[in-house]
Amino acid sequence: MELGIRSPVHATLFHHFSNSLLFPARLTLLNTTSSSFMATHLHVSSEEFDPSPSLAIGQHDLLIVGPGILGRLVAHNWRQEYSGCQVFGQTATTNHHRELTEIGINPSLKWTKASLKFPYVIFCAPPYQSSDYLGDLRLAASCWNGEGALLFTSSSAPYDCNDNGLCHEDSPVVPTGRSPRTDVLLKAEKIVLEFGGSVLRLSGLYKVDKGAHAYWLEKGIVESRPDHILNLIHYEDAASLSVAILKKQFRGRIFLGCDNHPLSRQEVMDLVYKSGKFSKKFEKFTGTDDPLGKRLNNSRTRQEVGWEPKYSSFAHFLETI
Repeated sequence: MELGIRSPVHATLFHHFSNSLLFPARLTLLNTTSSSFMATHLHVSSEEFDPSPSLAIGQHDLLIVGPGILGRLVAHNWRQEYSGCQVFGQTATTNHHRELTEIGINPSLKWTKASLKFPYVIFCAPPYQSSDYLGDLRLAASCWNGEGALLFTSSSAPYDCNDNGLCHEDSPVVPTGRSPRTDVLLKAEKIVLEFGGSVLRLSGLYKVDKGAHAYWLEKGIVESRPDHILNLIHYEDAASLSVAILKKQFRGRIFLGCDNHPLSRQEVMDLVYKSGKFSKKFEKFTGTDDPLGKRLNNSRTRQEVGWEPKYSSFAHFLETI
């Protein structure tokens, strides 16, 4: 996720790989109270579930590595597409296993070390939660049976642009060695592509209480330049795009997720203020010499996948809340 945020703290706060350890379930369900969320296939305790190799895996069953905000929305959408399928979730700890079970995700710590193979696998886990991120990704990819699709939700950060210029799916990426953050993402993408899976580079994810606007409202004064261009996509749209890509069963492709309405930081906060829907008040950006951003366009992705966002822009989203 690219939000034009320089510090490690900011990158952590706004990285799209938000898992259940960072975001409690009460903030992630997003009004998904349908009975389809109830677990019907396995009775899993709040402790670690040790999967049995004899467990029957169906042709539409899905493994989600990192079932946080995005992963849970993917699970909900997937079950709507394939009624009766099983959705499995691999987590870093057992802290939220009970919550996941309650919304129909069968959780475990050891899916990638099990002998089970899944037709659909999506990897949404964050690098900062793992001591061996690339190893975890290889293990997750090895759980794919090659029949459906493997998808890695990456970030738009690797695109090599800091002059508010235009970027699309095939734009050049940051050279290896310039940034540890982009290095790990590009290495992760390479692993997935070598397995025959696909990559979805997501721009700045947000919902009403998460994202750049929410952080800036909390800060009030931000030491960043106001004219830096950033790109956004709502969590619900990122989930629907992920599901659409999985359903198409692409192989070895790179896609881009954004709303095609780039905004400057100042424009984002002006929209927040004009909406009148937030109690906190943002004061100002004070930066003058930090890097600019990029203007993402994913028209190719939309055409190939057959997808359009629910929220066409951040302004459109604000009109709906």
